[in-house]
Amino acid sequence: MVAVPHRERVLRAATAAFLTEGYRSSVDRIARRAGVAKQTVYSHFPSKDELFKQVAREFSTRILVQLDSEPEDLRASLVRFAVAYRGRALSSEGIAVFRTLLSEMPRFRRLARAVYEGGIGVTVRALSAYLKKAMDAGRLRKEDPRFAAELFMSMLVGVDRTKRLYGVARCGEESARRAARIVDCFLRTYSTEGHS
Repeated sequence: MVAVPHRERVLRAATAAFLTEGYRSSVDRIARRAGVAKQTVYSHFPSKDELFKQVAREFSTRILVQLDSEPEDLRASLVRFAVAYRGRALSSEGIAVFRTLLSEMPRFRRLARAVYEGGIGVTVRALSAYLKKAMDAGRLRKEDPRFAAELFMSMLVGVDRTKRLYGVARCGEESARRAARIVDCFLRTYSTEGHS
């Protein structure tokens, strides 16, 4: 079946085009980049808006990070999560995706909500459930687990993302050490196990 490879090529070309040129990238240019006719693009995506929406949906799933279901070592599990999440969110592609989506969200309000719910929202819910288990087990102070998850994720990327957006800093080798320090700060607030 030839249609699947064409669709994938169109999506890859559209992703590259939207990341470098934003929404203003033309369907003609995307088709050329994919090595297909413009009609092929429209046979898979009825409009440029629909193509952008599909690219945005795929972007949102790339940021998802898995958590250990029953960690023996809470700190180690949170550090693994932190390193993976920071690695994706603060990578060159992660920053380009954030910049592209942010600039177009006023035009696509419903899409913005769907992208959040299907990407970061999934991660927030999974992290909330994970932290709730740790709270129920007495390993973390009982608090609102969703607030704790959102606070933790904000700590992981907040100012670092802003610095990357402004070109002030890069995500470098110190990133894993920084992730561990953030986890330790989070645990000093929530842990019942006396982290220093």
